[in-house]
Amino acid sequence: MSARAAAGAGPGASPGPVTVAAVDLGASSGRVIVGSVGSGTVRLTEAARFANTPVRVQGTLHWDILALYQGILDGLRAAARHGALASVGVDSWAVDYGLLDGDGRLLANPVHYRDARTADVAAPVPAAALYAATGIAHQPFNTVYQLLAAAGTAQLAAARTLLLIPDLVTYWLTGTTGAERTNASTTGLLTAGGAGWDLPLVSRLGIRASLLPPLRDPGTVAGPLLPGTVTGLTPDTLVTTVASHDTASAVVGVPARGPAFAYISCGTWSLVGMELAAPVLTERSRSAGFTNEAGVDGTVRYLRNVMGLWLLQECMRSWSAAASGPASGPAFGAFSGGGAAGASLDVLLAGAAAAPALRSVVDATDPRFLAPGDMPARIAAALRDTGQPVPDDPPATTRCILDSLALAYRRAVHDVQELTGRHVDVVHLVGGGAQNALLCQLTADACELPVEAGPVEAGALGNVLVQARALGLVEPDLAAMRALVHASRTYRPRPGSAADWSAADRRLPRPAR
Repeated sequence: MSARAAAGAGPGASPGPVTVAAVDLGASSGRVIVGSVGSGTVRLTEAARFANTPVRVQGTLHWDILALYQGILDGLRAAARHGALASVGVDSWAVDYGLLDGDGRLLANPVHYRDARTADVAAPVPAAALYAATGIAHQPFNTVYQLLAAAGTAQLAAARTLLLIPDLVTYWLTGTTGAERTNASTTGLLTAGGAGWDLPLVSRLGIRASLLPPLRDPGTVAGPLLPGTVTGLTPDTLVTTVASHDTASAVVGVPARGPAFAYISCGTWSLVGMELAAPVLTERSRSAGFTNEAGVDGTVRYLRNVMGLWLLQECMRSWSAAASGPASGPAFGAFSGGGAAGASLDVLLAGAAAAPALRSVVDATDPRFLAPGDMPARIAAALRDTGQPVPDDPPATTRCILDSLALAYRRAVHDVQELTGRHVDVVHLVGGGAQNALLCQLTADACELPVEAGPVEAGALGNVLVQARALGLVEPDLAAMRALVHASRTYRPRPGSAADWSAADRRLPRPAR
């Protein structure tokens, strides 16, 4: 059933602004965003924000899912103070899951995708065959490898249902189970393009097909809130399945005005690619590290994963610890934000802007940067491996990170055009990274294309727009939905820098895939 039918709305019916809530879970924080949708307008208001802090127990890194759920309930109570909500939608990161037992109870806290348990896991199906079947690039944290790592455990044996993170939250809110298609496509267990679970492949992998719930499309009503759910919302509030992979929602929120665009969804991760009508399953595509994830309306998110602002976040954690510890010295103290607060982002970015350009760059897709830890030391080691100067202070390291991200974006935008045979006229950079003016300008310079920055809240916007469409509040096609979204700034490539970026590109070998 669609939300439109459940709400009793007809196409285009909008007597006044209608309010919905987007639960948007990121790797470092969660937010509940209130979206007010009226005639040709959409307005977002942040109702609540809460921390997402992983917990390590007996050597395994877990998500604190109950704390996240409490943050969601508190956030929905805050959202209810903005007025009656017609619908709630949940999006989050991909690949991680919770396991339910036969009584529908969660067996354990979900394991974090940055945990090391999958580091040496190999599938009993060749990588080329996996890619041909699913279109999903090999990443050690993909759901398929997490399940293979869990093979033989008592927990997996006791499990009856697997729910990805947004599907688990939706289940707790409604009591109904399902797997939203855009997120399910990242598991490595769906057919290429996301038409359905690849049951022959699931069997070859030794995974029980009975764990996999029915698929749901974005815009499907999961159900009304369960009685007794303490949210401050009315019992008839609908929970609508949105594009529950946060990148899928972010791509809906890209303010594209035509098909010749690339996107960079830039947050903890950076996802760089194009929106296609069909997957690209060639061996060249696989070896180039591109993945084919399902998007809204049967589209394909053809993209490459780049480490993203995680590199800077982890460096700042290290610098914060150094600044507050007994070993702090001039290299760190001069850039501290005061005590344990660590390095100030504004000071770091100002220092990075003044630092020499492209002095040192690393491969921002290098798996050595995946796990939590001493990121400045890892960056220094990568630079020594390629014979480049090691930065001597946090601003210089920050400049290395931003130059390296822009270089990775350049490579991905170049490669996506070559692999698809399509031309890119503009790059849309959305998400938190759109606030970083230096990164946006470096991206324009590196890609030699204009960069449209924003919206910052593209994921929440996409979440809200899918709910609004399901309620009949906006026109149904993606182009009409995107017409309600606007970029905040345009960055144009500065003349004379192309040769420097080409030289920096040659400094790094193309990674072996």
